[in-house]
Amino acid sequence: MGTVHHARAQRSAPCNLVTFASELACEQAPPTTADNDRMNQLDALKQFTTVVADTGDFRQLAQYKPQDATTNPSLILKAVQKADYAHLLQETVERHRKLALDEIIDRLLVRFGSEILQHVPGRVSTEVDARLSFDTEASVARAERIMALYRAEGVAPERILIKVAATWEGIQAAARLQQRGINTNLTLLFSFCQAVACGQAKVQLISPFVGRIYDWYKKSAGSAWDEAAQAGTNDPGVQSVRQIYQYYKHFGISTEVMGASFRNIGQILALAGCDLLTISPELMAQLQQSDAPVQRALDPAQAKSADIHPVQYDEAQFRWALNEDAMASEKLGEGIRTFGADAIKLERLIQSA
Repeated sequence: MGTVHHARAQRSAPCNLVTFASELACEQAPPTTADNDRMNQLDALKQFTTVVADTGDFRQLAQYKPQDATTNPSLILKAVQKADYAHLLQETVERHRKLALDEIIDRLLVRFGSEILQHVPGRVSTEVDARLSFDTEASVARAERIMALYRAEGVAPERILIKVAATWEGIQAAARLQQRGINTNLTLLFSFCQAVACGQAKVQLISPFVGRIYDWYKKSAGSAWDEAAQAGTNDPGVQSVRQIYQYYKHFGISTEVMGASFRNIGQILALAGCDLLTISPELMAQLQQSDAPVQRALDPAQAKSADIHPVQYDEAQFRWALNEDAMASEKLGEGIRTFGADAIKLERLIQSA
């Protein structure tokens, strides 16, 4: 693999993936047109990429036939406030009212996950409380409890991904969980340094957040933002995922890349060929309604031939690189706060049930 260039020597450059956009554009070969003239775009996308449903609303899954599903505290909070799912909250609370509040929440998450697994053939991601994002020990303990609850429901461990925020502490928790046979999904990932550290930890899967990266750059640019010029492969969120994918495939890193948090189908189609893409039902519906051709945009064979240098991060290097990336630092903190706030709202619903 060649000499490893350590990140400490590169501290003058932020961990912002968009700085590599010009290199990636040079490395990208023209995509191959799929033989999908008669397919809708959702089905055509499935030729290149595992499609994952990003929802807690499992009644919507049948019409889109995703392989896997992902959830988070915000999606579960949204779901339990719908009439179709309110009974799941009520039943869980009535059955386990004497337990600690945090365990009732975990049981509710597992109840939703178990229901979702009846509608998808693959895996479901269930998230550890975001308020534990800076506590490795507590994250490991919470993840192990969630897995024990799934086992009690008869769910095979290979069908579960434990979601943990991609902080330094979360990544270390994930490394320990992987060593214990618990597969993890590192979420709230916005930067190259987070992706490299996750690869070093040998986590099962990462979820870089395309749409939230896009949001930050659009807001930062203000009136200077040119939507057309920043679309497709020029989208900063798309470029982020492209570089991570290229890096992983070039160096044979087995961690799966799952693009997440999409704002439009253009972002999705620009990442056709990524290992997985987790897509909201609303955007899956748009893809299903179009029969425009879908071309492969990411190719592991192409990544193998790219000119990419390896990097490594220890804790100090990771923290500095993340600090140097204003977008990633801000969006990571914001994401943790949002998920934490929604967990508190869920607790209040449970207390009032």
